[in-house]
Amino acid sequence: MTNRYFMNITGKVKACARRMAGLSDKQLQTVTNDLKSQLKSGRTLDQILPEAYAAICEADRRVLGKYPYDNQIYGAVAMHHGCLVEMNTGEGKTLTATMPLYLHALTGKSTILVTANEYLAYRDAAQMRPVFSFMGLTERAGVTRQPGQALTNDEKRKNYSADILYTTHGALAFDYLLNNLVRRAEDRFLRDFYFIIIDEADSVLLDGAQMPLVISGSPRVQSNLYEMTDFFVSTLKEDRDYLTEDKAVWLTDHGVAYAERFFGISDYYDHRNFEINRHVTLALRAHVLLKRQEDYLVSDQDEIVLLDNDTGRSLPGMKLRGGEHQALEQKEHVPLTQEQRSVASITYQNLFLMFPKMCGMSGTISNARQELLSVYHKRVVVVPPHKKLRRVDRKDRYFVTAQEQFKAAIEETLKCHRKGQPVLIVTATIQDTQIFSHMLVERSVPHSVLNADNAYWEAEIIAAAGMRNAVTVSTGMAGRGTDIKLEEGVAGLGGLAVIGIGRMENLRLERQARGRSGRQGDPGSSQFFVSLEDDIVMTMYSEKAGEYLDRSRPIAPWKLRHLINSAQKTREEQSISTREQAVRYDKILRRQREILYGARNRLLDRAQIDRETMWGIINDALTSFVKSHPDLQEHELTRYVLDNLSYELDPEILTPPKDPNELLRRMQQYATKLYDRKISTFDQQEQAQDYMRQCILRALDDGWVEEVDYLQQLQYAITTRGTAQRNPVFEYSREAYHSFEDMKETMKKNISRNFFLGDPETDANGQMNIIFP
Repeated sequence: MTNRYFMNITGKVKACARRMAGLSDKQLQTVTNDLKSQLKSGRTLDQILPEAYAAICEADRRVLGKYPYDNQIYGAVAMHHGCLVEMNTGEGKTLTATMPLYLHALTGKSTILVTANEYLAYRDAAQMRPVFSFMGLTERAGVTRQPGQALTNDEKRKNYSADILYTTHGALAFDYLLNNLVRRAEDRFLRDFYFIIIDEADSVLLDGAQMPLVISGSPRVQSNLYEMTDFFVSTLKEDRDYLTEDKAVWLTDHGVAYAERFFGISDYYDHRNFEINRHVTLALRAHVLLKRQEDYLVSDQDEIVLLDNDTGRSLPGMKLRGGEHQALEQKEHVPLTQEQRSVASITYQNLFLMFPKMCGMSGTISNARQELLSVYHKRVVVVPPHKKLRRVDRKDRYFVTAQEQFKAAIEETLKCHRKGQPVLIVTATIQDTQIFSHMLVERSVPHSVLNADNAYWEAEIIAAAGMRNAVTVSTGMAGRGTDIKLEEGVAGLGGLAVIGIGRMENLRLERQARGRSGRQGDPGSSQFFVSLEDDIVMTMYSEKAGEYLDRSRPIAPWKLRHLINSAQKTREEQSISTREQAVRYDKILRRQREILYGARNRLLDRAQIDRETMWGIINDALTSFVKSHPDLQEHELTRYVLDNLSYELDPEILTPPKDPNELLRRMQQYATKLYDRKISTFDQQEQAQDYMRQCILRALDDGWVEEVDYLQQLQYAITTRGTAQRNPVFEYSREAYHSFEDMKETMKKNISRNFFLGDPETDANGQMNIIFP
């Protein structure tokens, strides 16, 4: 679809708008049912789009007092066709979304808008609900006013059954995983995915996509390797035994040989030594990559408290996954907490790729158009602003030291403040907000400080940043999604002045900061103050920056600019690489997840299990046992029968014949007798079916938990194999295939065991409860 096509459809919407404007409220409200009837009679969404968009635009005017501009209609048309739309801050993305949401809700299928935090989802749902209600559609928020407040399955079912749902990407992802962990069909609450709009799309699809979302469950048996591997790592020397690059660390060939001698093993990368490999990797990461006071701190209660890398704030109660938290605790010699299994996992990439129709909008998405096209197969469309941009984006100012940088920034802030011009200082880190706030206090300048700590009250403060004399210090993410409107008379003072401190991790974040100013044609300005001591420069080019910072070598202005800007470019390239790797790893897990979740849903939907199917599973389990015991002893056979077939021993089966074929035949006969006996205990066939479904479901879930947990651990351990002339993703894929095959064999054994040894009881309500072995 071309831009000219989108403009053509926009013209058709405006042509329909004239007819809609002449309808009474009652006549306008009947349009919804009329459009639904047209869809049922065979018309497509493309065919009814002009009329549908015109109807909801008119409803927006009558209910909200706002009629979408041409550029908003243009953006809404592009979103219907699956594009990611860039619209400047203040251009009305929330109103724009009403059009594609209304259109797709007419199908009766799941229609969802996700955004970056609970505040935005709750706010937008509340603001737009009256217009959807006016047009006869139900709309709900999938989050609560109180962050962290849990919703019941019944509440979630009501939310997801609404015509339109506003929620967060995190809530949707975890709901998807939880929906596939339920044990009863009636506990499911999700509808089949259909259409989704992703607000703040770059934040969700890119910035939030580097790590998978993981649900942790039952505790794993605590390993005794943490202390030993921690000591081992403490004896290693960098460059000789291990190497580091960005956020990766691995053993050299010398380090691998040393590990084999230290642990008394012959092949460090052998599957049998996986736990040693994993724990060494965890200990290496804890000692080399994670820095105290930067990534975490140790509380007065001897607990590891993580620090948010974006905002710098503490994250009490949160833990690193996959045993990394325990490795960190061992490093700091504090009591080890219980390591948890990962029971379900998904990345945002694979979550949103499940939707048949997906689109999004953001103020700063065009910089990542190539990555979005390659990962999500989505085109980025830039929507021109309704009014010409009047903001003045001044050239960046470059400094060698942070002291010079902050001094220049405070002088510029005071210059604006003296004439009453509002100032928004946007910093790259929480530490910088604290430093700058202290400098303002010393100069007796009243101000607000926002650190992306509470999206609800921060939105109220950031909205007031356009008042005369206002000075607001904020991290880049604080108050995102909230417009800053200028107080009367402020435009004459130059509008909002945005002062950025520190080179940020990518250009999109800096564009977001600049975009706080100059909304809807308002005047404003922006300027960044950067230095060699910015976090990103010191992280990417610490050695080079250090040479100039010690003043032994002067640095030319062009070289200063090149070094600082290159740090940002390199970091963004590494972030893209990390996201691509996350996609590859989760793509492998996705195939397994689809198979398992599909099987679960068939069982929950009461799939019929015939005797042939169940007997095939039992026979595979028996065959596997016989093959794995070529010289079977009587005590081994007795143990197998008691653990897998019957708590009552039958003398006929206890003496194993020498011929394995004869042994298998006898066990099959014995199992057939036990099978018939078990089935005969049920009064009705459907009871037997329900029993078998629960036996299979229990085995599937137990096996899947182990598989997800193993693959999570494998991702940590596999990184070291790149130094052994092996491709980590290929190695991961190969290991994942073998573990999946092993999981299937284990599931068959457990299904058979559950069937023979399970003890079903029916309660007063007719509900079957099973005590599994």
